[in-house]
Amino acid sequence: MCLSKFFERFLGRRPIPNKETSEGNMKYLIACLGNIGAEYDNTRHNIGFKIADRLAKDLEGSFTTGRLAQTAEMKFKGKTLLVIKPTTYMNLSGKAVKYWLQQEKIPMENLLVINDDIALPLGTLRLRKQGADGGHNGLTDIIEKLGTNVFCRLRFGLGDDFPRGRQVDFVLGQWKPSEEPIVDQKVDEAVEIIKSFVTQGVDRTMNQFNKK
Repeated sequence: MCLSKFFERFLGRRPIPNKETSEGNMKYLIACLGNIGAEYDNTRHNIGFKIADRLAKDLEGSFTTGRLAQTAEMKFKGKTLLVIKPTTYMNLSGKAVKYWLQQEKIPMENLLVINDDIALPLGTLRLRKQGADGGHNGLTDIIEKLGTNVFCRLRFGLGDDFPRGRQVDFVLGQWKPSEEPIVDQKVDEAVEIIKSFVTQGVDRTMNQFNKK
């Protein structure tokens, strides 16, 4: 009788799952940043929410209101994705991220934050394993609440087509009609990056998508 069967039959224990089985059942937290409320719908700052909604549509998930966030649990190729849209408003995003990491016992390396970035050209997508906040208030709060800047984030470029001193108006403004086709295409690509992140890992995903 093999050792694992011995444990099951005589000690009432289940054998310790092997590495492959454990990884197959891993859960990931996909934290998509934005501001809650109809007045913020389709604004540049809410690109994270737009990506969350597209991912949910693709994987047939639906959001419900939970503590500090709207949440949806989805499956993809044996992986479990807990997707959150914080209801704390952007500047307090860290409260929701920290709560759901702890609540679901998700390891930090399985966290992916989705945020907008005016330092990148419109539609540019960049996946990183760590980094500073880049002046983004949502990232600032997440770094502060988690006590580290070592977590994966996917940045969606907004461009910087705004007059000096009008940054807030720009990020809280609606997409221009001329921008929407680009945004729509890149939102689909962001969904593919998320899928790759949970199945292939951050390094392989960066190698594949950051070159585009």
